[in-house]
Amino acid sequence: MKIIEDINLETKFIGKKIIYLETVGSTNTYLKEIGNIEKDGTVVISEEQTKGRGRLGRSFKSNSGEGIYMSILLKPNISLEKASFITLIVGASIIKTFDKLGVKSLMKWPNDIILNNKKIGGVLTELSCEKDSINYIVTGIGINVKTLDFDDEIKDKATSIYKEGYDISRIDIIREILVNFERLYNLYIENDDKEDTLRICRQFSAIINKKVYVTKNNNKELVTCIDINNNGDLVVKDSYQKVKNIVSGEVSIRGENGYI
Repeated sequence: MKIIEDINLETKFIGKKIIYLETVGSTNTYLKEIGNIEKDGTVVISEEQTKGRGRLGRSFKSNSGEGIYMSILLKPNISLEKASFITLIVGASIIKTFDKLGVKSLMKWPNDIILNNKKIGGVLTELSCEKDSINYIVTGIGINVKTLDFDDEIKDKATSIYKEGYDISRIDIIREILVNFERLYNLYIENDDKEDTLRICRQFSAIINKKVYVTKNNNKELVTCIDINNNGDLVVKDSYQKVKNIVSGEVSIRGENGYI
């Protein structure tokens, strides 16, 4: 069954227009190319990506029919500095979806979705702007749903929902994600309300109260994760017991003894 069939969304604007593709290089790239002419809330879903991307330029395996490869176009009237929080909103929407569907997933701040200590998906948020004005935001979601085989370099840290024993429809996952996202997104854009998003991110965090390595510009530091603050930054304590905030940006997070 094609992923697009029978979604029947109960949303007001997210996904009211869905562009369905059999294959694409990247759903984010595709949507960025038409972002200026498409309406707010447009969603692109593809059965396959040939050039799927994650944060920091990493590739994301996107075989036909095995996963969810989806991007959402957003045109909020917000300042540039508020855009980064949308990644946490997407992550919280995915985690909330899986919790409802019985999948015990966690979030590795700021954008990885974890199941049984392995990555099943991630979020990539990109934006088009002029000076301090946002033209549009594209947020992409990639989830391994039915993938069973992974390349040697990622097989120890990547998995899929099906491989971990869950048999759930891609359509059900997409429907719930978009519904949850619209609710949390509207709370943020209309009321600057981050409470539910932050509660979900904290409750289902894979790294709070754990030691992790934070890597930036080839500098690697072991810290203890304490919290996620109201701005969505990671609060950590370094080896000198100094508390500081980590902004996502170009930072990479790895567990003390492995991926988590």
